[in-house]
Amino acid sequence: MIEPSTRIKGVEQLIDMEQYFVIHAARQSGKTTYLQDLTDRINAGGQYYALYCSLENMQSITDPVKGIPEIVVKIKNTLEELDIPRATEFAANPNFANFTDVLNRELKRFCKILDKPLVILFDEADCLSDDTLISFLRQLRDGYNNRSRVPFVHSVALVGMRNIRDYKARIRPDSASLGSASPFNIVTETYTLKNFTKDEVRSLYHQHTDDTGQQFDESAIDLVYEQTQGQPWLVNAIAREVIVKILESDYSKPVSKELVEEAIQTIILRRDTHIDSLLERLKEERVRKVIEPMITGSDELPDKFSDDYQYTLDLGLIRRENYTTVPANPIYAEVIARTLSANCQDDIASKKPDFEIPRYLKDGRIDMDFLMRDFQQFWRENSEIWEKRFDYVEAAPHLIMMAFLQRVINGGGQIHRNMAARTGRLDLCLVYENEKYPIELKIRYDTKTVEKGLLQTARYIESYGCRKGWLAVFDRRKTVKWNDKLFMEDRIVDGTIVTVVGL
Repeated sequence: MIEPSTRIKGVEQLIDMEQYFVIHAARQSGKTTYLQDLTDRINAGGQYYALYCSLENMQSITDPVKGIPEIVVKIKNTLEELDIPRATEFAANPNFANFTDVLNRELKRFCKILDKPLVILFDEADCLSDDTLISFLRQLRDGYNNRSRVPFVHSVALVGMRNIRDYKARIRPDSASLGSASPFNIVTETYTLKNFTKDEVRSLYHQHTDDTGQQFDESAIDLVYEQTQGQPWLVNAIAREVIVKILESDYSKPVSKELVEEAIQTIILRRDTHIDSLLERLKEERVRKVIEPMITGSDELPDKFSDDYQYTLDLGLIRRENYTTVPANPIYAEVIARTLSANCQDDIASKKPDFEIPRYLKDGRIDMDFLMRDFQQFWRENSEIWEKRFDYVEAAPHLIMMAFLQRVINGGGQIHRNMAARTGRLDLCLVYENEKYPIELKIRYDTKTVEKGLLQTARYIESYGCRKGWLAVFDRRKTVKWNDKLFMEDRIVDGTIVTVVGL
């Protein structure tokens, strides 16, 4: 384990200052582990009573008539499980008929009889919704505002995937909640649990080495960090896949880069619950607004301070890199692309069973011009049908080509994807038998699209150390005939061959 107390700085000081605060992080980032450790540390310090209380089971309760009593009962049961004096006196005879004030009132009564201040850490607080959430936040705020007259909870943490600002949208679309810009404007600080650094990944794996003697190659650690960007669940899942599944807990065998690559592919294809829960969010309109421009490279990205952008960031699907928005890590990029293009790929497999890697091999290398001509024909026959089936309409050309290439390369190679908003393109690279085939995808917007794309593609080809690459340009104008759209021509740019593929 990475020492939980090192992952967020300043929380203990906020508690000493009687503050209410928020901790948010993506799913499976270590929030619960951190909170339970913090609870133990606070109680061991002897200055406060700390209560860890999960609200996860309240997710489906939107009516406060039922929701608020359930929260009170949850607090009561959790208190009675702990060694807190007079815990049984909390909500001993609650008046649940007055649900708009019962939580506030019972917390006041209990805090008044305690010999030390009470700290409550509400985990999964963003599971609450609608009027239950409104009433919950209102009662906490009322207690907070009147603490100078009546004892109340000393410090409160609301913890979940989402920042407190997003609770507003979760309550009502019109943002009407508690008569203020924020439904909980007493929050002093907002913290997030960041991903592991490379040094923390190395430290985590070396703990296993110290326990078992099993070595991790440095190249394996480098690959894990590159592919996960330190996402805690992925870091652990890859190690477990290699050690437990692939090596069958044979600690005499080192963990190599090749084994890590195999584990990553297995995790991508298996789509464990953690990944599935994230990908389910792709169906949400507010997430589509952020993910689609990232796939297409479009400038039309929501403002980084907008609720939609911050929400997608909080979910752990994206990150900021060099003034662009990119997938949170390469593994998520891969599963996003495969998920959004999966139905199309299955359709290609059923209609074109021979569109596999052997069809395109010539002297051991992929005949990319032949492959591109096949795609041109497929695009002409199917684009109108498939573009209508995608929720991600603007990204349909990119997703259809990725589905086609994935179908061809499956089982024989890999596709490297470079998605980033505000770049004007999607960069792909097929890898087969250590040979690289760079491809750049662009949408035609005007007569300068190809010329601009040639320079970009030439630089992209050079970055892979190749002499040739392909620039696929989708012309979505309805007024242009197919015979004019579909063409292939080689262009020389600074000694690099760029084959322009008209689509």
